[in-house]
Amino acid sequence: MDKQYTYLLINFLTLFFPVVLSFDKRVQFYKKWKFIFPGLIITGGLFLLWDYLFTLYDVWTFNAKYLIGIYFLNLPLEEILFFITVPFACIFIYECLNYYVKKDILGRIGNVISLLMIALSIVMLVLYFNRVYTLITFGLLLFVVLFFYIKRPAYTGRFYLAYFISLIPFYIVNGLLTSLPVVMYNDAQNSAMRVGTIPFEDHFYSLSMLLVNILFFEYFRRRSAGAPI
Repeated sequence: MDKQYTYLLINFLTLFFPVVLSFDKRVQFYKKWKFIFPGLIITGGLFLLWDYLFTLYDVWTFNAKYLIGIYFLNLPLEEILFFITVPFACIFIYECLNYYVKKDILGRIGNVISLLMIALSIVMLVLYFNRVYTLITFGLLLFVVLFFYIKRPAYTGRFYLAYFISLIPFYIVNGLLTSLPVVMYNDAQNSAMRVGTIPFEDHFYSLSMLLVNILFFEYFRRRSAGAPI
């Protein structure tokens, strides 16, 4: 296979199993797709705007030999698809855990985790306020998690469990993207801390993106069911 299809293949494989397994008779994830896509569009648009700005400020660049060469607003098609395939796959993980793990394992410490994320965000903003990627990542995380903490939805613990489980495919996908590398980071615009080849900020950029998608997913699902929002 030509290297130019690498990033496209990563997107395809990220989406393939959640789509196929969506028709499992127990979880029936396909019935919940309609609650996912409004949030994907809203969140994807927001993150793609930042993604575009990041390319302008040289926060990261893309390795052309792993891309098919189709661009929109300076962003490769594969990067745009990334903001659809990854949240979709992670919401699938969230829903499978909701079905198969009846006990809310992190229920009692969900709000504590939120407080830790808020504290971490403040520390990182103080230390790296002059690094674009760190500033945007932890500024967004602070805002989103603070909102989450104030609202304290019943699914707080379940969200964090899904996030921690999603770190397994996260390390596979982001590990490939950063080790080949498909995406090349400018360490002058981040904290320069890495887990393997993955920038430290990526973990929390992903957390914010997934949290916003889950908030929208639960909002549209509850509104459809006529439940309190």
